[in-house]
Amino acid sequence: MSLISEPIFLVGAERSGTTLLRLMLRSHSQLSWCNEFEYSVDLIPNEQELPILDDYYKWLATHRIFRATNFRIDRGLDYPQLVNSFLAQKKTIDSKPLVGATVHRHFDRLLRIWPKAKFIHIVRDGRDVARSCIGMGWAGNVWTGIERWIEAENLWADMKQSLPKEQQIEITYESLIYQPDTTLKKLCDFIGINFESEMLNYHKTSSYDSPDPKLLNQWQHKLSDREIQLVESRISHMLVERNYELSGLPLIKVDNLLEQQLRLQCLVKARPI
Repeated sequence: MSLISEPIFLVGAERSGTTLLRLMLRSHSQLSWCNEFEYSVDLIPNEQELPILDDYYKWLATHRIFRATNFRIDRGLDYPQLVNSFLAQKKTIDSKPLVGATVHRHFDRLLRIWPKAKFIHIVRDGRDVARSCIGMGWAGNVWTGIERWIEAENLWADMKQSLPKEQQIEITYESLIYQPDTTLKKLCDFIGINFESEMLNYHKTSSYDSPDPKLLNQWQHKLSDREIQLVESRISHMLVERNYELSGLPLIKVDNLLEQQLRLQCLVKARPI
């Protein structure tokens, strides 16, 4: 089986708007989309090796997200061909010529399989991401709630340095909400397709509402001053690098004792995933 040469991957931290953008993209008449495609890279051990297929088959058999896809596993394929076949099956199911997928972690490993893939990176204000992670029960405070964002942003920052310009594009969640038409047209130009207004009608086939600017900057009124200080003490430089304005509150020095207390609080409050 020949590899799909230029799939499109949407990458970024969870709670950064990846689901909203995925719904918009899949509403295009030429774009099929796989959500939560981490099962294609999670078991890749290092830069030289690929997963042992028998172990991978067993792992997929209990993988909730993969099982929901109903994709067929062809045991006659090697690993790159197999994960590529999942994208190919999605294209066939949707009867669309192009395919993409969302990946929140280890997305640098995608280049092991698809060296010419195109990447859409979306970033959201980390303070809103931290707040949202607490709401999901993934963290007990903003100090730990920002860790997924830090990991994804650092990975992208490293990855984009060696990625050809024609294979990457960056947008913000805020621009997607404030200017959805303009932002989606920009993405369509990058992909090589025409913008379709139907991309903004995703709410007709999902539980997501139309873009609402009221959803932006919720950290300003939903986080306490101390929470803002805590999260900014950890990512202030990253926020500034991404053109997000700081609150102006003095930063809190988090020493080893305070960090231990915050991590213990997270263990007590966070729900197991």
